[in-house]
Amino acid sequence: MSTSLFNLYFLHEADLEPIRRILAGNIKKYRNNLGYTQEKLAEKAHLSAQTLNDIEGCRRWVSAATLTKLAEALHIAEYQLLMPESNENTKKNHRSSLKSLISLQDNIINTINIHFDEAKDTGDFI
Repeated sequence: MSTSLFNLYFLHEADLEPIRRILAGNIKKYRNNLGYTQEKLAEKAHLSAQTLNDIEGCRRWVSAATLTKLAEALHIAEYQLLMPESNENTKKNHRSSLKSLISLQDNIINTINIHFDEAKDTGDFI
């Protein structure tokens, strides 16, 4: 899948930023827990080291396929990469992140519904 989730679901950059920070922090946290360098995780996830560096640096979003590769390489479920930490210092970010995740969910559902309705109308279910 070459289209990023950002482009596919038409999120605004401001909506995506809190999720991007959570993703980057969680990748780094789980990578460090396993004692992996960025290079080692990139190799295990079949990504370039520069791509992983860009993701951890919040300069790049991920496709669904990349999210799955990272989760598998880190031995966790995909959703764990998008879950905010639970501590007092991040409560404000939780609200913003939750709003962003709800916005992403709404956009995904709307996109699916649009494509499903189009397929029903045309009979094209490919």
